[in-house]
Amino acid sequence: MADWRADDHAAAWPALLASCDALARRDGWQAVCEAARALGRPPGAEAARVFFERHFVPWQAVNPDGSAEGLVTGYYEPLIQGSREHGARYRWPIHGVPGDMLIVDLGEQYPELKNMRLRGRLEGNRVVPYFSRAELEQRGDALPAPVLLWAEDAIDLFFLQVQGSGRVQLPDGSRVRIGYADQNGHPYASIGRWLVAQGELTLDKASMQGIKDWARRNPQRLSELLNSNPSYVFFRILPHAEGGPLGALGVPLTDERSIAIDPRFVPLGAPVFLSTTYPLSERPLHRLMMAQDTGGAIKGAVRADFFWGFGAEAGARAGRMRQQGRMWVLLPHGVTPPAP
Repeated sequence: MADWRADDHAAAWPALLASCDALARRDGWQAVCEAARALGRPPGAEAARVFFERHFVPWQAVNPDGSAEGLVTGYYEPLIQGSREHGARYRWPIHGVPGDMLIVDLGEQYPELKNMRLRGRLEGNRVVPYFSRAELEQRGDALPAPVLLWAEDAIDLFFLQVQGSGRVQLPDGSRVRIGYADQNGHPYASIGRWLVAQGELTLDKASMQGIKDWARRNPQRLSELLNSNPSYVFFRILPHAEGGPLGALGVPLTDERSIAIDPRFVPLGAPVFLSTTYPLSERPLHRLMMAQDTGGAIKGAVRADFFWGFGAEAGARAGRMRQQGRMWVLLPHGVTPPAP
């Protein structure tokens, strides 16, 4: 693996133990997780490197066309303003999962479709696709979904949905943590690319901040912008515990050590050595990460979303990150990558 020794592998140790909380009982992972916990206190950099080399086998991720490079983006846990009460300032609902949304797990009937789920609703005796973002907006109060909180800003809420989790600051200064609960089943479409296609922004300006600036200059086109992405995320209230938000693995994410991946190619929980560069830079970023999350836009074998942490600084880094990178998946001896 290129530049494997450039990283401090001990810094990934807490994230490894978090993965083990979810993986310890799975075939092939028991011995590794038992060995990690048996060390007691966290190892130093050299001991951690030796541990990973002894207990794992690296597999380079490769795209179907044989190429080894792919896209690395960034995400973070945002803070937005909101309220428990609807009002003139707080108009945008943060919804929980609708009571009429059906979830069909295709893997239960067809093992080759593991991790594939359909979302739908009943229309008479037929199951039809669930409502798109635009259709959800049109239904308004008729949507059978709880309103958890009310957001102050629609574009901030949209980006919170893109990130998948976040914190809402209430008028009294207290904060509520919310996390991903489900999604409406429609594919994610980039509103940045929509703005580029419309001739409203150039590609280099279609960052999170660039999109927010455009939205605030064009409030009359806000719904048109947001509804260009039919995907819609539903949330749940989470305990306001210390540490990162819960990822798809069900464990808290670790700042700058967790990534979101496509589980069709990379097993959730596995260590992944990532070789890329810092946002808007050629400065090398060689980092041992843990595959602890997924995302609607994270598709492909060589594809990662780098978790930067909480707050504005993390958001600035995440919003600028669109780098090329390579990935090596580390798996215990005897465990092989999933067949796509």
